[in-house]
Amino acid sequence: MADRNSAQKHVWRAQIILATAEGCGTAEIMRRAGISKPCVWRWQRRFMEAGVDGLLHDKTRKPGKAPVPSPVVEQLIARTLGPPPGETTHWTSRAMAKAMGLAVSTVQKVWRAHGLAPHRLRIFKLSRDPQFAARVHDVVGLYVDPPAHSLVLSIDEKSQIQALDRTQPGLPMKNGRAGTMTHDYIRNGTTTLFAAFNVLDGSVIGQCMQRHRHQEFLRFLNRIEREVPAG
Repeated sequence: MADRNSAQKHVWRAQIILATAEGCGTAEIMRRAGISKPCVWRWQRRFMEAGVDGLLHDKTRKPGKAPVPSPVVEQLIARTLGPPPGETTHWTSRAMAKAMGLAVSTVQKVWRAHGLAPHRLRIFKLSRDPQFAARVHDVVGLYVDPPAHSLVLSIDEKSQIQALDRTQPGLPMKNGRAGTMTHDYIRNGTTTLFAAFNVLDGSVIGQCMQRHRHQEFLRFLNRIEREVPAG
């Protein structure tokens, strides 16, 4: 075993068998050969089955799956970039696999390799306002570098919120049980939420109102005036 031309894998395999013959336990064999427990067991079993020849030859492995042909990949990508069939809104991996006659994992692998995500959609809007860039600069400037001794509030409203009430009170969550609520509810019309976000400390001033008009918005601005310190 001192022969420098011996393959190192043959060396530690022989060390396993020699240590086993000495009566060493698995932990000691692992320490001497510097390998894992399953590896010790594997080569002990191989020696019992095939003797020394079993230590010199690795078992043949099944050939791996052939790569997807380039024309098939190109066709898959072209289909992905096109509209999905029927009334579906976007391609799914299962739908594409069925259309192409491929495995779902193969479709997912090709999509990952080419950075395609048909299930994702980014929404954008281009303004036609010629002063858009200047106005954005002014608004962003308030957030990034507000004037001294100033308070910057981001105000918005959310209308048409369903004012629902459950027919019976639910039970709170506890150990081993989720919180509960009834499946049915009572409609109480809609409400509108007016909210102002303080960009400095993250606090929110909010108020729900029954209607969504300029009168309600003015009432909300007056509330902000009352709650914000005069200084």
